[in-house]
Amino acid sequence: MTERIFEKTIWVPASPGYLFDFFSRAENLQLVTPSWLSFQILTPLPIEMRLGARIDYRIRLYGWPVTWRTQITGWEPPRRFEDTQLAGPYRLWVHEHLFEAENAGTRMVDRVRYLGRGGPFEPLVNSLLVRSRLEKIFAFREEAFRQLFAQPPDPARKA
Repeated sequence: MTERIFEKTIWVPASPGYLFDFFSRAENLQLVTPSWLSFQILTPLPIEMRLGARIDYRIRLYGWPVTWRTQITGWEPPRRFEDTQLAGPYRLWVHEHLFEAENAGTRMVDRVRYLGRGGPFEPLVNSLLVRSRLEKIFAFREEAFRQLFAQPPDPARKA
């Protein structure tokens, strides 16, 4: 079965270092995760984010509780990091976070290599459930970042 790629790019009015620090605090994940996933970090906080760090979570997918364990498999401050699912709802999940300075802010790229469950029905499961769920999660995340990092209004700019 061929792995799939999901990619979302957004621009955030903050430096790469600031965003990398934001992600270095695992408790901030709650701020950019939709409430309908009932996201909980099970690993005691604070977590020292570094290469090899493991984090356990619990989420709800379609009403079912799911435990998820990831490991930080890439750590290059302030440019990128990568987390890989060790146990969870996907057959494969590798999430790369990239931060590149752009226009007095940061172009942030989330690139996910994944493969859902479903055996021979995986293409159908992906098209009906998985892909659309990823799109909703990352759309929520984009809006959360817009709110968290909103620039204050410029008093010199007229409405």
